[in-house]
Parts: sequence; structure tokens; C-alpha cells
Amino acid sequence: MTTHLYLVRHGETDWNAERRIQGSTDIPLNDTGRQQARAAAELLARRSFDAVVASPLSRAFETGSVIAERLGLPVPTAYPGLAERAYGDAEGLTDDEVLAQYPHDAIPGRESKSALLARVTETLGEIAVRFDGGVIVVATHGAVIRSVVNAAAPGTADRRHTPIRNGSIHSFRWDPERFHAELVRFDDPVEELPEAPESEAFDEQNPLEQRN
Repeated sequence: MTTHLYLVRHGETDWNAERRIQGSTDIPLNDTGRQQARAAAELLARRSFDAVVASPLSRAFETGSVIAERLGLPVPTAYPGLAERAYGDAEGLTDDEVLAQYPHDAIPGRESKSALLARVTETLGEIAVRFDGGVIVVATHGAVIRSVVNAAAPGTADRRHTPIRNGSIHSFRWDPERFHAELVRFDDPVEELPEAPESEAFDEQNPLEQRN
């Protein structure tokens, strides 16, 4: 049976607002981020879901918990493979600091895009098997979502021109034969509300995703 996956980017954090690289650093939601999580939950409540899963990082897990409560579902199961891409020594830095310290883009400890996609794909496959035929909310991170979108539909999520907003929703169906997530809708139709003025484009929040 076909499993449907709704990938949701977590709400805003203070580091998002300051445009600092978060990666694997565990930064919690701020008040704006909690509002964005509630807004995403209201949008998702227009449909029926079987479970919510989440990255173990608190900004995504809290987002998933807000959604699960609104949908009347159990607290999310945490999957380490859904965590944000690790940016190594760049974590905690601003765009200007990254450019100054790593002008040639060689950042110690940064996870490669291929490694990110491999672990995320493996995890989504595990989720699809566990919830075979279900409709699942996946609370995760911007670089995770972008990697899955671009693998499913190359060019859809151009790093410079296509924002992945905090609280945005992107739907997929899982193809078990190809072990691959097929994109149904980038910014799914459940998301028809205007962009809030405090919302920042993912690329503005994470300048490293404009690089390698």
C-alpha cells in the first residue's frame, strides 16, 4: 500500500531570527516558532493522519508535538535520521562570519549532501514500512526537506530562489520499489494562508544551503 508523508519544517528559533547556522545544535523554538507550529497544525487538521514522527532536535520535536496534539495523535516518535544536516564548525556562526572564516567553503565537520540524503532516505523508508499505507506527518528541518525534494524532483527547490519557510508543508508518496520519496506537492495545497511577515526564507536563515 502507498504511504503518504507530509514533511513539515519546524518553527522559528532565535538562531533562525539571527540567521545563525543551527545544524545539529539543539536550539528550541521561540514564541514565533510556536505560533508557526500551531498554524501548521491547523492547516494539517484539514486532513486525516495516522501518526506524527519527528527529528529528535527540540525545535522539530516540539513542532511535531504541537501538531500531534492538535490532530489527536500520540506524542511523536523521534527518529535520529530526521535530524538537521550537521554543519560542523560553522554552527552558531552568522553568514558574514561563515564567509570570513571559510571563504573557500571548506568547513570542518560538515556533513555532505550525499550523506544527508542517504540517511534521510533510509529513515523515510523505515517510517514507510512501519506505517505501511498510512498518512504520516514528519516534523523535520529545512536542509532535510530540500534534499528530499531535490532528489524527487531535481530543480524544484532551487537553493537561491525557492524558500522553505518555517512551518511549511511538503507532501510525498513513498515508492517502495524504487526506495524513493515521490514529490506530490511542494508547499502542499493545505498551505494556502499568506506568508506571515515574520517568516524568513530558509535560504536567508541558512546561507550555507546556497553553498555546498
